[in-house]
Amino acid sequence: MTSQGAVRLDARDAIATVLLNRPEALNAFNQEVFLGLQEAAQAIKANPDIRVVILTGAGDKAFSAGLDLKMVASGSGPTGIFADFRQGYDALYSLKTIFTLYEDLAVPVIAAVNGYCLGAAFELILCCDMRLASDTAVFGLPEIQLGVIPDLGSTQRLPRIIGLSGAKELILTGRRIDAAEALRLKLVDHLYPGDQLMVEARRLAEEIAEIDPRLIQGAKRAANLTMSIPLDAGLRMETDICISSGSGSEMDEAAQRFFDRG
Repeated sequence: MTSQGAVRLDARDAIATVLLNRPEALNAFNQEVFLGLQEAAQAIKANPDIRVVILTGAGDKAFSAGLDLKMVASGSGPTGIFADFRQGYDALYSLKTIFTLYEDLAVPVIAAVNGYCLGAAFELILCCDMRLASDTAVFGLPEIQLGVIPDLGSTQRLPRIIGLSGAKELILTGRRIDAAEALRLKLVDHLYPGDQLMVEARRLAEEIAEIDPRLIQGAKRAANLTMSIPLDAGLRMETDICISSGSGSEMDEAAQRFFDRG
C-alpha cells in the first residue's frame, strides 16, 4: 500500500512509514499536510496487517519546519480545512484531533526526527510513542514569539514528557534546543548519525513487529492510561487489558523458547 502527495504512506512487511513529503518547503505544514496526516492515520487504523508506524520527513534538512508561514501570511490558515465548522474553538479543536489520531492508534508510532522539528511538527512528535532523532536535529516551539500560544497540544503533552518547569521554559521562551539537549530533557529517546536514523528506526520497528500484536497493542493501551487516570484505576484497567488480550496464555511456551535460545 503506497500513497503519494504532501504526506506519503508506504506499508510493507507489517511496518508503515508516514513521510512528510514537501522537502522543497522543509516539509512545512499546509492544509494538504494536515489532510494527508489525517488520511494516513485512518488508512493505518483500517489495516490490521500494520503492526508499527514510523513517522519521518523527506530530505535530510528537516522533519518539518512547522506551520507554513506563507500559507498563514496569505490569510489561508490550517483551520480552513474545517471551513464548514464553527470557527474558533470547534475548528481549532478539530485540527488538533488530527494529531491525536496518531496518539490513539492501536499500534506503536516511532518518530524519526531528521533535522528541524519546529512548532506544529514538535507538537506532532509528542503524540508518538517513541522519538528517535539525528544528532543534528533542532527542536523548538516558536509560537510565542509569533504572537500565538502553542495550540496543537504541546501545553498538555510536553509537561507529561519532560516535566512541567522544563516544558514551561520551552513554551514561554520559544527557544530552540539542539539534539543533545533534547536527549538530556528526555524529549527524545535516542540520537543517531543522520545516515543511521532510519536504519535504527526500522530496526526498532522490526523488533516490535515480531511480537504478538495483541500484547503490543494491549501494553500500549495500558501504558497510555498513566497520563489520565489515578494509579488504582490504572492497575485495575491494566488487569482487564491483560486478561482481554490473552496475556500469559502462552507464557509456558514462550519461556521454553527463551531458555532454548540459551
